[in-house]
Amino acid sequence: MRVKRSYGNVLRAILVSACAMSSVAQNAATADLTLARAALRGGHPAEAEAEYRKAIALEPANFEANRELAGLYLHTNRMQEAVPLLKRAQQIRPTDYDNRYDLAQVDLLTGQAEEGRKLVAAMLAEKPTAELHALAGRIAERQARYVDAVQEFEAAAHQDPSEDNIFVWGSDLLAHRTYVPAIEVFRAGSERYPASARLLVGLGMALYAHGDSEPSVQSLLKAADADPSDGRTYLYLSKAYLSSPGNAEAVIECFRKYAELEPQNGVAQYYYAMSLWKARRLESASPDYTKIEALLRRSVELDDRLAESHLQLGILYSDQHAYDKARVQYERALQLAPQMPEAHFRMGRYYLQAGDKQKADGEFALFKNLQEQRHQAEDKAKAEVQQFVITEPAVVPAHP
Repeated sequence: MRVKRSYGNVLRAILVSACAMSSVAQNAATADLTLARAALRGGHPAEAEAEYRKAIALEPANFEANRELAGLYLHTNRMQEAVPLLKRAQQIRPTDYDNRYDLAQVDLLTGQAEEGRKLVAAMLAEKPTAELHALAGRIAERQARYVDAVQEFEAAAHQDPSEDNIFVWGSDLLAHRTYVPAIEVFRAGSERYPASARLLVGLGMALYAHGDSEPSVQSLLKAADADPSDGRTYLYLSKAYLSSPGNAEAVIECFRKYAELEPQNGVAQYYYAMSLWKARRLESASPDYTKIEALLRRSVELDDRLAESHLQLGILYSDQHAYDKARVQYERALQLAPQMPEAHFRMGRYYLQAGDKQKADGEFALFKNLQEQRHQAEDKAKAEVQQFVITEPAVVPAHP
């Protein structure tokens, strides 16, 4: 009887000791976790990482330590290192929404789209949210499931008609050349968010792609007013206004303001120069070639890598019969962009004018081949894109 009692005492002592050691480890892990958070708040990520790792070594099943260290890695773009931590956190708390969402995003970003798809599908079955539908759409895009993608983006926009969700839905439709639904989405979105420059740009791009030049330019001009500093607006406007002679003065004024807003931006000076040149031609007015030349020269002075500026300056010199000055600009354009068909064509014309037919023929042949390659690439892109079957109008939900 004494022996049994003695054995029981020993067993109880062992258990008490083990519990004490476990408690000490947990307390130490908690302390390390606290130090990690303090280091992170103080702007010392390396120290925070070391403390997180100590906490995990002492208590591997600590959900917060695993998840927060994964968050640190995600913030510093160390995706692969975050994966095992997120997976361990999921094992500890299988139903934690935020952790599973982050894991699905990382799966997408690290090339494990199918794993992310399965995880998001399970989460949607439990609790469908707009951000889950949006993530499902991104995964579907990565997997070339284009119809699924647009349906998920649409579901996200209907569940949460935020500016971002509407923009993503419209952009996906536009990317796959379903222009009419894209126009409907962007138009409804811009009515709901009239100050959103990117929705106005999206509407302008969709209208332009559909061949509606006048309303396209008008939408892009509104976008420039809404956000004068967004260079993308002027890029799309520079393409659209050439088919919209009725907006010439408004376009020139828009590019003038942009050039004044960005006086050290070579692209801004280029856009202003081309609007003065091309838009004036559209309205049958005489362009101010002196000012156009000054702007193009300023453009290449600010950024000598702008091949298009060199090309247009060369064309301007050629129109003025300054052929040697034109040749210098064409050569620079081809150094920067050897695949630019127009530059080869212009160089061919220079050689033809200079009496060197052999070189001219070589440049014209390059021009023809590059043009054919461009057309083939465009045709291939069109053939590869799946067109969506829209059975109902794409309508953005009304205000609640």
